[in-house]
Amino acid sequence: MKKFQFNYVILLLIVTALAIFPFVMESRTWTILLTQVFIFGILAMSYDILLGYTGIVSFGHAMFFGMGAYTTAVMLDRMEPTIGLFVLSIIAGMAIAGVISFAVGLLTLRLKSHFFAMLTMALSGLFLVLAEKWRSLTFGNDGFTFKAPEVFRDRIVFYLVALGLLVVIYLFLRRFVNSPLGKILVAVRENEPRTRALGYNTLHYKVIASVVAGVVASLAGSLYAVSLRFVNTSVLTMDITLDALLMTIIGGVGTLIGPLLGAGIIELAQHYLSDLASTHPIFERWIIFFGIIYILAVIFFPMGIVGFFRNLKMKRKKRVEASVISSKSKEAAS
Repeated sequence: MKKFQFNYVILLLIVTALAIFPFVMESRTWTILLTQVFIFGILAMSYDILLGYTGIVSFGHAMFFGMGAYTTAVMLDRMEPTIGLFVLSIIAGMAIAGVISFAVGLLTLRLKSHFFAMLTMALSGLFLVLAEKWRSLTFGNDGFTFKAPEVFRDRIVFYLVALGLLVVIYLFLRRFVNSPLGKILVAVRENEPRTRALGYNTLHYKVIASVVAGVVASLAGSLYAVSLRFVNTSVLTMDITLDALLMTIIGGVGTLIGPLLGAGIIELAQHYLSDLASTHPIFERWIIFFGIIYILAVIFFPMGIVGFFRNLKMKRKKRVEASVISSKSKEAAS
């Protein structure tokens, strides 16, 4: 109970500091950058439900992100951009993503490992082609701009909305993974045949994980579109899925906090490396340095940053327990 309360106190302090930050540090650049971190943090947590807690590697997660982005963008573009419509567009995007993820899950989750991953990539490519060809709705690869609700003209307001939704999604997903259903997902990840032998229909649980991940990814897509006031087919590309994958792996799979940390590291690294390109010619190919950072992170933190420190804590705890047992055995012998 004390550990539980301590964790929530730390969370409250961090959220409070982030909420105060834009009022103390009046920097438009930092406000926009941290907003992007919050949005991709939500996306990375949704991917962690698949990879970290269920053991599913998906290469098509971007299609749910893109569904949310396009649903919100089209609705705000075709109708009066009000807060009510913005909320309605998020709900609509989440509903569409939920239905599609349910159907995709039933069709693909019967497959194993790389077969499933390749099929999800093919389905994501299908949605990308559809978005490119349906120009009357999406304007293809050119994309389109749209008006956001009037209140979001103040970047700080949107920053606080993104932060608030990040906290809500984190608390929801934390409750989800700590529930009995979440424990079954972990069992599926560790040993699916044994879980099935215990009487659980593992396909149903994997479909539930797929739907939850797809719905949350759609929310991230809606926020991303509004943050840019622009959307094009890039929201459906493989790059989005790879970003979510890298954020999850670097931060630590199966932790929820890890993907948030990974989102911050990757977004900040991309920002500073691209800035350096304008002053130092050697950084013009900054993506190479970004790749080096990723390789070093995988080498030195194979379990992710959060996983690395958790492993250190566990080893320290085992050493303390071993020393206590050893001292007690010596006292008993004497």
